[in-house]
Amino acid sequence: MNTVTTWNQVYDPFGNAWLSTLAASLPVIALLGMIASGKVQAHIAAVLSLVLAFCVAVFLFGMPGDLALRASGYGVALGLFPIGWIILNVIFLYRLTVEKGWFATLQQSVAGITTDRRLQLLLVAFAFGAFFEGAGGFGTPVAVTGAILIGLGFSPLAASGLSLIANTAPVAYGALGAPIQGLASVTGYDPYILGAMIGRQLPFFSIIVPFWLIWVFAGFRGMIKIWPPILVCGGSFAAAQFLISNYVNPWIVDIGASLISMAALVAFLKVWQPKEIWTSPALRGNDPSIGYVNGGRPVSLGAAVPGDLPKVDLGGRTATSREIAMAWVPWIILSVIVAIWGTGWFKSLVNPIFTWKYEVPGLHNVIMKVPPVVAKAHPEAAVFAFTYMSYTGTGVLFAAIISGLIMRFSPWRLVTAYIETIWVLRYSLITIAAMLALGVLTRYAGVDATLGLAFAGTGILYPFFGTLLGWLGVALTGSDTASNVLFGGLQKITSEQLGLSGILMASANSSGGVMGKMIDAQSIVVASTATGYFGQEGKILRFVFWHSIVLACLVGGLVMLQAYVHPFSAMVIHP
Repeated sequence: MNTVTTWNQVYDPFGNAWLSTLAASLPVIALLGMIASGKVQAHIAAVLSLVLAFCVAVFLFGMPGDLALRASGYGVALGLFPIGWIILNVIFLYRLTVEKGWFATLQQSVAGITTDRRLQLLLVAFAFGAFFEGAGGFGTPVAVTGAILIGLGFSPLAASGLSLIANTAPVAYGALGAPIQGLASVTGYDPYILGAMIGRQLPFFSIIVPFWLIWVFAGFRGMIKIWPPILVCGGSFAAAQFLISNYVNPWIVDIGASLISMAALVAFLKVWQPKEIWTSPALRGNDPSIGYVNGGRPVSLGAAVPGDLPKVDLGGRTATSREIAMAWVPWIILSVIVAIWGTGWFKSLVNPIFTWKYEVPGLHNVIMKVPPVVAKAHPEAAVFAFTYMSYTGTGVLFAAIISGLIMRFSPWRLVTAYIETIWVLRYSLITIAAMLALGVLTRYAGVDATLGLAFAGTGILYPFFGTLLGWLGVALTGSDTASNVLFGGLQKITSEQLGLSGILMASANSSGGVMGKMIDAQSIVVASTATGYFGQEGKILRFVFWHSIVLACLVGGLVMLQAYVHPFSAMVIHP
């Protein structure tokens, strides 16, 4: 195979939009179908789908084979760094706290705030998860909250699926506003204005999602009985999300809103507790995950630890105040370090020294993205910036090592525990690498742009379907940032052609995208890994799939109102 000088992406290889769209959708349909079936292990499904995507790109869309190979390899690197790197180190820290029994103490301390499972979900999955989304993003919140929930005794399916549902409303401002910065870079709009517009869309769902979360877990009656704390949690988050995004900046929205939400909820629970305490750790109705982790092997409820690490308990006694304080130390260290690692000043301090930039030979600036996806043809960069010191995963590793030493692990035990964690996560890491390889390959082949153009041809309904385009982008790439970079320019061009606000539709891409986060394959693998439910990704996907679609459609409905109906249209910011 010979390297070409440049290659222009082809978006309609069959000269028929319907056939080309069908061809472009084959890898995604195959991947989700295999995972949902539950008959194909996630890492095998990911590899097979990658092979199919390679064939579609080369034989149907005309991508030169050597470019397809290089794009796939580039995707593998992006899968391992930063995403796989985060998961590995979060689970390493979690396993250390379990081994020393500190996690059992943490569980007891959370129960000290409230023993009600519904309120624990609000505190951990929604509010605490939003903090980690704002500080780190890229799978960190699902990994952390999934591990904590499973340690608290939630069933594996509940811990996995509910962590994914909770990690939606904060995603557009994740990793200190990375999705908004990516959107600004491809649209040319001011990130402050984009952040403000998104802040006029997502607060509605910051109120809805906590109610939705508890409804899914405990049913309507179980949800309505604790509506006051749900409203306090979601309402305080939504208010802070709107105010910070519109009057401060888009970078600290999640961190500020999550801290306010946690404080408001804990303060409210000092004066209010439900009449009935919900103690069930499982989803209402039939929960097939009760007592099962790691591919269906029975374990005691609440003992699910990735890799069958023995769970240490306190022998029934009450932890002392000092033990409770110490149990929170690893997670406080993690929160502080991740927050520092995500700041611009820290990145600007370490990246000039600890960065290795590698322009992928034969791929960098070789592929041309062309109209109508972009206004003017431009080459696609392919630079692997190995910013190893500023990776969130590196911060998590430092937090784990510091915490391990505080917990009095020997250096040798830390090394062996880390090797054990790598072995436990081997299939998860393969899966994540293959998922990202598939996403990067379809992006460079122009396959995902073909899907985007299908959404763009919907005329007056474009505000609705344009929002779903953002949902599709995150479902394909696993990242709201990547979806914004991928489809942000297309949203701007199409909206201008239809006489709509480009800022509205660019923002809708990000707001709609957050609901795709719960069904993207890499997030599902992260959740299954964190909860010891690896091999059961199909159950997780089937559980969250319709929630994702319905919530995305609700966002699309809001954007339709903002596009055409007063007083919602008065909320829109125009270029």
